Amino acid sequence: MIAVTILLCTLTALLLVPVSVLLMQVLSARPLANAGLMPAGRRPGLAVIVPAHNEVLLIAQTLHSIMPQLVRGDRVLVVADNCSDSTARIALSAGAEVLVRNNDELRGKGYALDAGIRHLARAPPEVALFIDGDCTVEEGAVERLAKQCLQTSRPVQALYRMQAPAATGLRTRIAEFAWLVKNQVRPLGLHRYGLPCQLMGTGMAFPWLTISRADLASGQIVEDLQLGLELARAGTAPVFCPDARVTSAFPATGQGFSEQRTRWEHGHLGLVIGMAPRALIQALLSGNGPLAVLLLDLCVPPIALLMLLVCAVVALGAAFFAVAGATLPLFLALAALGMAVSAVLIAWWRHGRTIISFGELLATPFYALRKIPLYLRFVSKRQDTWVRTRRDAE
Repeated sequence: MIAVTILLCTLTALLLVPVSVLLMQVLSARPLANAGLMPAGRRPGLAVIVPAHNEVLLIAQTLHSIMPQLVRGDRVLVVADNCSDSTARIALSAGAEVLVRNNDELRGKGYALDAGIRHLARAPPEVALFIDGDCTVEEGAVERLAKQCLQTSRPVQALYRMQAPAATGLRTRIAEFAWLVKNQVRPLGLHRYGLPCQLMGTGMAFPWLTISRADLASGQIVEDLQLGLELARAGTAPVFCPDARVTSAFPATGQGFSEQRTRWEHGHLGLVIGMAPRALIQALLSGNGPLAVLLLDLCVPPIALLMLLVCAVVALGAAFFAVAGATLPLFLALAALGMAVSAVLIAWWRHGRTIISFGELLATPFYALRKIPLYLRFVSKRQDTWVRTRRDAE
């Protein structure tokens, strides 16, 4: 019985780490005093790289949100990557430079970004921005990112929000709330104390010397997370710029939505299992605080999975209490449950009430249960290659 008690306490203590990180981030996520102010100083010369694979439906909208924010000498380069539609033609008509890349074996956004950087190396800018071909860049975001990147000499990440399409179902709106917690609330909590944030895949600005030396050419399905960790290891951890905003929409089709969630969550979990524990120990031993912060943040799983894990340890603790009368495992498990529920409720109250109602929030456990097959597939048939998300009209 003692061995079982120690095992349950150890499992729950390990789970308390991501729960504690999440709660700390949520409690700290408040607007900053200087929010909305444009960074002072010189605006650097910049180039925007837009990786696009069959984005005929959205590439014009993306470019129309970028072009008015550019000044003389700035460039927009669309990398039409393995396209079979008219993405390249539409981008040219909108006034962008276009680099057509075709390679059936080396597929994925990392290869497209690498091609764009090598193309720009002939006349490099001071700052390179990455914007996905299905995003809208809010007014002023380009200048904010570029100026902060120049001032800090570090990568800068915009606030990247994904929104549920109009008249969409509850599942997608719950996903929008979960995305808000991941990409707005948690980074804002870290930013409040001057801590770095993860890269989010789009809305990213880099000093040229930093990004030109980075290893981008890979088929990693969460190349943004891996790049952020590698940059932190090299001493240039990304910083958050919540006043620069980039938005896109969740797929309206069920198949596209499921494909997108599978790619993100399998990639995230694979990175955690594959490198996080060892890298965290190395970061602590080497005194690399920013890298340790990002690794702790990385170890916070998606909210649905976190709640499933917490409920599982509560059930195990309750069962063991009923059999053996051991109170410590159940006490720790209930503490983890209380902290996790508190984090979700506080995040909803402060940031998510316009997305879902309280009644709808109470339905989130059923949303979590529906995701169990996704997590089981991670064990039996993990997705580890890049697959483009299907759009609404395809």
